[in-house]
Amino acid sequence: MALNLRQKQTSCIIRMLNLNQPLNSSGNVDEEVYKILVYDKFCQNILSPLIHVKELRKYGVTLYFLIDKERRPVPDVPAVYFVQSTKSNIQRIVADASASLYESFHLNFSSSIPRPLLEDLASGTLKTESIQRISKVHDQYLEFITLEDSMFSLAQKSCYVQLNDPSAGDRDIEEIVEKIVSGLFCVLATLAVVPIIRCPRGGPAEMVASALDLRLRDHIISKNNLFTEGGNLGSSFQRPILCIFDRNFELSVGIQHDFRYRPLVHDVLGLKLNKLTVQGEKGAPKSYEMDNSDPFWMANGSLEFPEVAVEIETQLNKYKKDVDEVNKRTGGQDGADFDSQDLIGNTKHLMNAVNSLPELTERKKIIDKHTNIATVLLGEIKERSLDSYAKKENDMLAKGSIDRNEILSVLRGKGSKVDKLRFAIIYLLSLETTPHSDLEAVEAALRESEVDTCAFQYVKKIKSLNVSLASVNSASRSNIVDWAEKLYGQSIGAVTAGMKNLLSSDRQLALTRTVDALMEGKPNPEIESYLIFDPRAPKSNSGASSHLKGPFKEAIVFMIGGGNYMEYGSLQELAHQQPAKHVIYGTTEVLTGAEFVEQLTLLGQKMGLGGSAASLSH
Repeated sequence: MALNLRQKQTSCIIRMLNLNQPLNSSGNVDEEVYKILVYDKFCQNILSPLIHVKELRKYGVTLYFLIDKERRPVPDVPAVYFVQSTKSNIQRIVADASASLYESFHLNFSSSIPRPLLEDLASGTLKTESIQRISKVHDQYLEFITLEDSMFSLAQKSCYVQLNDPSAGDRDIEEIVEKIVSGLFCVLATLAVVPIIRCPRGGPAEMVASALDLRLRDHIISKNNLFTEGGNLGSSFQRPILCIFDRNFELSVGIQHDFRYRPLVHDVLGLKLNKLTVQGEKGAPKSYEMDNSDPFWMANGSLEFPEVAVEIETQLNKYKKDVDEVNKRTGGQDGADFDSQDLIGNTKHLMNAVNSLPELTERKKIIDKHTNIATVLLGEIKERSLDSYAKKENDMLAKGSIDRNEILSVLRGKGSKVDKLRFAIIYLLSLETTPHSDLEAVEAALRESEVDTCAFQYVKKIKSLNVSLASVNSASRSNIVDWAEKLYGQSIGAVTAGMKNLLSSDRQLALTRTVDALMEGKPNPEIESYLIFDPRAPKSNSGASSHLKGPFKEAIVFMIGGGNYMEYGSLQELAHQQPAKHVIYGTTEVLTGAEFVEQLTLLGQKMGLGGSAASLSH
């Protein structure tokens, strides 16, 4: 497919490591130059899932350092800097240049460098007479982290809290929106596509869509246009659709437990930047890479955990059978007469066996890795009854009801404090109306387990706001209602989109259903009110044209306020349905259920909602 984000970002980084020289047909430069790489923490995180340390040597990088660490001069070697455009980074670059740390400086900023900082760089290097050491300055537009071929994160922390904070002023909100737009612009510049943008009315999604539309319009008419038509027409003549949502569109998905392998590894074991550390067999921690170099992870990430356990067993038996086969072929036959033909045959088998050893060793390594991960997961599942949480939450969301005794037995049973809190919030979101006595019993059960209920109270509050918004007289509206309306406008109704009306019985997420409808482009009441922005169209008739409604083969789906592997998995399932589509999923940050609940807790505290002071630890 045309939109392989991982491949595009990797090739931009390789070009940057090769001093931004054009690559030849084999993907290398004509003349290799040895160099030093200097990056900041954010750019290290961009590189980490794409290029392993051992691969840096392939691109002539002999040493690599963090920019804020003390470094010794290496005067005869050029240095490639890959950093964010911040005041502190500019000051450090000026200091490095004036100290003549390296022969020449190739500066690459992860996004576009603002003019005031560029002037600081020029005046600083002029003052210290080191401007001649600055070879080139490039805006790379790479300020996002690609985790899979079709998944990215802007790594912008706590956006949900910042956008929903009742004390946030208009300027604060605008700054966050601007930051998100800048990150999305980088993704689109890397893909070299100008999409048609769709979003629900009101709230952060509309703010981001409208600001991104303006940014793209301004850029398209500038002379350094990154979006040449050629970039669009690689293998598909049609532009993609960019669907922008805000976390409140479907709150439940950020909170619920999932029993599939990839979401489970992320949620329970804390997968970060495709890396994972778990306890090994002998108690020592073991670190693993979970990326496209692991065929088992790529093939089985979307399976339910019990199916993964069966698949590990199957792979292990297949491996043992193949090893026995090799042993049998190279072992000769007992008591057989010596035969020169036999010797030739045996030599051939021996060579085949030697050739198959690396492949068998690699397979065994992957089987051992997933056996270890599955064993650790199983321990957590048993200790916390995670299978039961996932099943009961699913049932609640699908049916919109649960027996009071059942919910209380879960809250008094196994599981960490966070597990119980997440379950209680899903209960709130899945029922359209919650009887007062049941709510009190649930809160009492949470307090019994010493759970901080701030997050629960926060969701309860926004749910009641949603119900009362229509009936409250405008004269008597409290600040909180004004705040809610200011932020969400018409889309405050989406706060409780975790309710049954947005979850069909086959468990397709509301997000996935909506994206499917937007890609299909047929009239559909669910998406009738969605806004359309076409940055390439004249402003007056943006959204009027029928070609803007689809159907689309390619989509970029962006979730403001935190995404997760459950949503990513659901969208990939959609992509594999016939007719095949291509869907890229992105978010402001990838969050586990516990991390998202932490943000809800913070909002509950900011709104002064009650909750015990107990911490949300396991």
